[in-house]
Amino acid sequence: MAAVYSGISLKLKSKTTSWEDKLKLAHFAWISHQCFLPNKEQVLLDWARQSLVAFYKKKLELKEDIVERLWIYIDNILHSRKLQNLLKNGKTINLQISLVKIINERVAEFSLSGSQRNICAVLRCCQGILSTPALAVIYTAKQELMVALLSQLCWSACRQPEGAVVAQLFEVIHLALGHYLLILQQQVNPRRAFGDVTAHLLQPCLVLRHLLSGGTWTQAGQGQLRQLLSRDIRSQIEAVFRGGIFQPELLSSYKEELLDQQQGHVKTGAMKNLLAPMDTVLTRLVDAGYSAASLHTSVVANSVALLYKLFLDSYFKEGNQLLCFRVLPRLFGCLKISHLQEEQSKALSTSDWTTELLVVEQLLNSVANNNIYNIAADRIRHEEAQFRFYRRVAELLINHAQAPIPAWFRCLKTLISLNHLILEPDLDDLLASAWIDAEVTEFRTKKAQEALIHTVFQTYAKLRQVPRLFEEVLGVICRPAAEALRQPVLASGPSTVLSACLLELSPSQILDTWSLVLEKFQSLVLPYLQSDADMALKSLSLSSLLHCIMFNMRSLDSSTPLPIVRRTQCVMERMLRELVQPLLALLLDPPGPEPELWLQKVSDSALLLSYTWAQVDTMFSLNCSQYRSMSRPLIGVALEISNLPSLLPGVKTQHWKKIEKFTAQFSTLGRYCLEQLYLQKMKRTLMQASFRSEGAIQSLRCDAAFIIGSGRKSLNQRTTASWDGQVGTVSGLTYPVAHWHLIVSNLTILISYLCPDDVGYLASVLLRTLPMGKAQEGSIDEEAYITLEKISKAFLHSPLFPEMQSLHSAFLMCVTTSCSSILCSGAQHDSGLVSQQLPWLFEKDHMVVGHWENRFAKAGPEGIEPRGEIAQNLLSLVKSDFPIQLEGEQLESILGLLEVISALQLDSLLQPYHVHYFLLLLSMAITKLGCSCPSSLALKFLTTCYQLLGYLQRGKSARSVFKTMYGSDIFEIVLTSLFRASSRFLTEMDDPAWLEFLQVIGTFLEELMQMLIQMKLSLVLNFRKITAFLCSSKPYMEAASSKRLENQNPQGRQLLLVSLTRLCHVLGPFLKEQKLGQEAPAALSELLQQVVLQTGAVLQLCLVPEAQGWRLPSVLISSVSMLMEADLGQHCRDGGADISQGSDRTLLSHAALYQSVYSQILLELPALAGQDQSFRAALQFLTLFFLAPELHPKKDSVFTSMFHSVRRVLADPEIPVQVTQDIEPHLGDLFTQMLEVGTTEDLRLVMQCILQGLDVSNMWKADVQLLNREACQEQPVSLTVVGPVLDVLAALLRQGEEAIGNPHHVSLAFSILLTVPLDHLKPLEYGSVFPRLHNVLFSILQCHPKVMLKAIPSFLNSFNRLVFSVMREGRQKDKGSTDDLPTVLKCARLVERMYSHIAARAEEFTVFSPFMVAQYVLEVQKVTLYPAVKSLLQEGIYLILDLCIEPDIQFLRASLQPGMRDIFKELYNDYLKYHRAKHEGEKRYTA
Repeated sequence: MAAVYSGISLKLKSKTTSWEDKLKLAHFAWISHQCFLPNKEQVLLDWARQSLVAFYKKKLELKEDIVERLWIYIDNILHSRKLQNLLKNGKTINLQISLVKIINERVAEFSLSGSQRNICAVLRCCQGILSTPALAVIYTAKQELMVALLSQLCWSACRQPEGAVVAQLFEVIHLALGHYLLILQQQVNPRRAFGDVTAHLLQPCLVLRHLLSGGTWTQAGQGQLRQLLSRDIRSQIEAVFRGGIFQPELLSSYKEELLDQQQGHVKTGAMKNLLAPMDTVLTRLVDAGYSAASLHTSVVANSVALLYKLFLDSYFKEGNQLLCFRVLPRLFGCLKISHLQEEQSKALSTSDWTTELLVVEQLLNSVANNNIYNIAADRIRHEEAQFRFYRRVAELLINHAQAPIPAWFRCLKTLISLNHLILEPDLDDLLASAWIDAEVTEFRTKKAQEALIHTVFQTYAKLRQVPRLFEEVLGVICRPAAEALRQPVLASGPSTVLSACLLELSPSQILDTWSLVLEKFQSLVLPYLQSDADMALKSLSLSSLLHCIMFNMRSLDSSTPLPIVRRTQCVMERMLRELVQPLLALLLDPPGPEPELWLQKVSDSALLLSYTWAQVDTMFSLNCSQYRSMSRPLIGVALEISNLPSLLPGVKTQHWKKIEKFTAQFSTLGRYCLEQLYLQKMKRTLMQASFRSEGAIQSLRCDAAFIIGSGRKSLNQRTTASWDGQVGTVSGLTYPVAHWHLIVSNLTILISYLCPDDVGYLASVLLRTLPMGKAQEGSIDEEAYITLEKISKAFLHSPLFPEMQSLHSAFLMCVTTSCSSILCSGAQHDSGLVSQQLPWLFEKDHMVVGHWENRFAKAGPEGIEPRGEIAQNLLSLVKSDFPIQLEGEQLESILGLLEVISALQLDSLLQPYHVHYFLLLLSMAITKLGCSCPSSLALKFLTTCYQLLGYLQRGKSARSVFKTMYGSDIFEIVLTSLFRASSRFLTEMDDPAWLEFLQVIGTFLEELMQMLIQMKLSLVLNFRKITAFLCSSKPYMEAASSKRLENQNPQGRQLLLVSLTRLCHVLGPFLKEQKLGQEAPAALSELLQQVVLQTGAVLQLCLVPEAQGWRLPSVLISSVSMLMEADLGQHCRDGGADISQGSDRTLLSHAALYQSVYSQILLELPALAGQDQSFRAALQFLTLFFLAPELHPKKDSVFTSMFHSVRRVLADPEIPVQVTQDIEPHLGDLFTQMLEVGTTEDLRLVMQCILQGLDVSNMWKADVQLLNREACQEQPVSLTVVGPVLDVLAALLRQGEEAIGNPHHVSLAFSILLTVPLDHLKPLEYGSVFPRLHNVLFSILQCHPKVMLKAIPSFLNSFNRLVFSVMREGRQKDKGSTDDLPTVLKCARLVERMYSHIAARAEEFTVFSPFMVAQYVLEVQKVTLYPAVKSLLQEGIYLILDLCIEPDIQFLRASLQPGMRDIFKELYNDYLKYHRAKHEGEKRYTA
């Protein structure tokens, strides 16, 4: 055969052979084992290379297809397993430089022109070369080839559109960068590495890194891989810059360039001509030709931050701070913002500003974090070089303010943290542009602004210069500006910061600041208020500032020095006399009938200061006995509608009336502050001893009415505004929110003095402002703001709400009225007729509805029982045509109200409210639903109604309903309505909404019947009526008539089934108890037997499979369980062995049904595991079925079948772990029942299966050669299986020798214990496994003394494993926390306890005691234990030393090795000193 293929080499070189044939021959020669050529691999590779080289040098003409196939051929060779095996076996394959050069040329062509001809195959060839170390040598040996390749690869990636990048390109870049990093590590010429990186790689790598950082090429489906690869490439690029540009050998050159040092000892050689490395780098960086104009700014900015970071990483150390700073101005100069002139802010776009400010922030943070700026050193040694640079940056930032950009605020914050003097000259401009005049709306920007203001205040507070800072703030506020365009000075953020600062200030600084604000107000604003809107707005800003200062200063108290108290009192008197009273005087004589803006703002300012002064004055009076209030006491004062002069001395009553009249024209801050003043007056009145007098109460009522009525009109506007909670931001838009907040926050004071109309008004506002339906998601910053909806919702859920009985009652009535109005809007007939049929919908008083029970207690017309009047009326309406029909929108509205009702504490309602709400909810539930209501909405509505009815009937007033209606009538009304409505539910039987609805209905009906039993309300009569109704119901009649299933209503059948089974579930346990006389149970027993038969018939109809693959719904499983429970209860009640014939026949007639369901459940159990409700129902059925042996099939063992079915559930890999953990408790309950009743054979089956799961030959036993560390860490079986097995084993062993007579069976336990791992466990796992192992050993020691006679070596072998594991876990670690020490201590105590048990069996263990001590000493010498662990173990081993006699001690001293001998000597000395001496001392006093 060799002769046949020997001419291939000639044919490949022959000109007569076609290229098609050549490629086929070459491919065949490569893959065929029958082709023998000398050095075949090298020959074939050289042929393909020479062909491509000849083509690209224009010496050979080839078709494009042939060229592509030649590249693919080389790629196949390079990636073939055959080549890899040859190289691995030491064979040499040479790649010629010509091949590498044409690969580089093709990549360069792709980079420049974007031509993708053959590029995929070329890149794969390149990847093949670089990924094979033996072939990659050709690149690593020729550094210039690698640099050229890497440069062109990076340019290729940068210059391609996002979608056109070839998939392999980044993998090749990753490989090439990895090889180049190895070259840099081996490079001995720093100058060459620096030159290569700066000349060829710096620019493309910077652009590539920028594009990767921006996620340019992250593609769907490959996102995760791309992100990982992107991160790796970026890290490699940084490593290339670090190894090429910032080498340790270049430090002297950087120093020479940056520090201008003329050092005479500069190294010669390679370094002598490299004088300006930083200049070289920056020249390449700012060159405009290497990236698109749109990218250039971003690339340069991001690169500046990177280069500074890498410079610091490489060269920063103590003593190099100045060098690291000198780089900073050079890099900063590369940014566009460094070259801006005064009026050139708009020269840069917002995106450019954002990018460059982020970079400036990073640069400044690097300075701060690395402590590069030392203020003293800079001033003394370096002529403030750093300070001047930072001043330049600060001036740039202040002159070109960029308040919408968060990074601008953060840069200023870092500068002031470095040195407050940097911004001191521009402090006024800083406060203006960053706070007073800043327009900040975005959340992140607000947070950045807040952080800056906080830093400013904290800095000046530490310097004790807060008054100086406030002087600048006041200067900015008072200088001419368009005040209407300014945002509130003290919005939420600045106000919070200022409050925190003021709390820390000393009283003297606070008073200085307070006086300064008063002085500025009086001198610069107050004289010029007349007709000047700007000045009026400034007055409002200063008033907000004064309010913040006064409200957040530390209060005077008994410990405050007297000079501070007197000074404070003087400032308070001056403020009232010179500021508050003059401002109020401006409001007395308005210039015209139409209020002007300036006067409105003056009124806001005046009333804010009045409220602030009154509040602070009251606080000082209460807390400081030395403070003398200027307000007159309220005792004996004539109580008029407005009595505010008692709070503000010097303002007459008639003046207040004018002010109130003027303020009433605006819904702004002034009105809010006036309400606060009235509230303050109420508090002052309530603090007087005479507050219960008639005059005081009348005054309190008038004040409360004023507060409520003040904002009544604005609350009716239904604003959606949000308020930040600051007084200074109350405006016409936010006033309703502030007003409602004030009312709700102080309802505990107001509610007692409100008239019924006002209480009803508050209830209506509360209901109207509650959020209904889906809540709209707001922005992040609005989450902390206050809205009407948030206030009302919080109050509705407040525990105080039910305590305010008048408001709670009014709210209940409002909800009732709203629900009734929606119901009445759906009336099909005249409203007068509806009011006769459903009078409670039109009743405005709960008490009237509640008193109906008294009316019904009287005699009624002949033939009608009084209590049944309402029920019969409702029943007739349900059966005929209910007068109300609701459509979709009405249903949505009622659902919103039902959500409100669900938040109320319905179970604690008083009787009148309870009856009214029961009738209202029942009316809703039986209302007819229109065609526009989708089934899902109708189901949700009915589910909610019956949930609330059930909640109501679990309340304390549930009995009151039965004084109005019979329980059987309620049962009939509900089910009649549901049977009629069920035909419109177009839902699947396994729809979760439908199943939930059935569950709710079943619970409601069951609780209704339970209530009948608890109250003993005509049980036979009620249950007979219920049974008769169910037997005559339409679904039952259809089921009994055996009509075709498709013509019947499956939903109605399920409702009927739920009703019947709940009836069985209630009657069965009740009759079992037999608490009544014999006659009643006999009648009820007959009813139960009848119901059981009916339920069985309906169940058999429902269990007919509807389609192939049909599964049992949870409703049917629950129903079968309830039927069986009633059936079995009836069976037992009829006398056990002496069973009545009827009952036995019933059970037998249903036996086939139960067995059929049992079989189906066993098949479906794994599928039901994911459905919690169905699975629990199935386990409940299996439990009941197992406890009824008369139902068990005769052929198969029920125990075996159920056990194997449960095993399939636990072994099913498709069931998630979380689901398995959730169902474990239910399975545990089932197993408990099974094991209690199971036979010995059943128990043997369980143990056999468990021990098969714990196969000692397969679990943790491995070949000795494979027992390395990794194998030990990888445990084949989960410890969750081991724990229960050990528990079962311990439980079995505790049964003693009577249960386990064969000693061999007990000794098998030692083999099991030896297979359980104790190494490499997590603390929780260790703490779980160790006690279980100890329990098994303890059970053997205590309960199997005969086994211990021969098994002591095996016992000690297992016990020593426990001792040694405690030593390993309790050793002191070099690094790490002691979080797991409590677990180890717990285990060490168990070891000590086991030592004590062993010592108590001295006769058996004395022979082994020296060996136990030797084993202990051998292990303890290997570790250093925590003292607590060591103490416990020593206490245990002392007990074993008690067993040792003197020859044993001599034996140990002689036989132990020298190192162990020292350990034993120390141990024995401690034993004699602490343990033996103590016990011998105790023996002296022992009789």
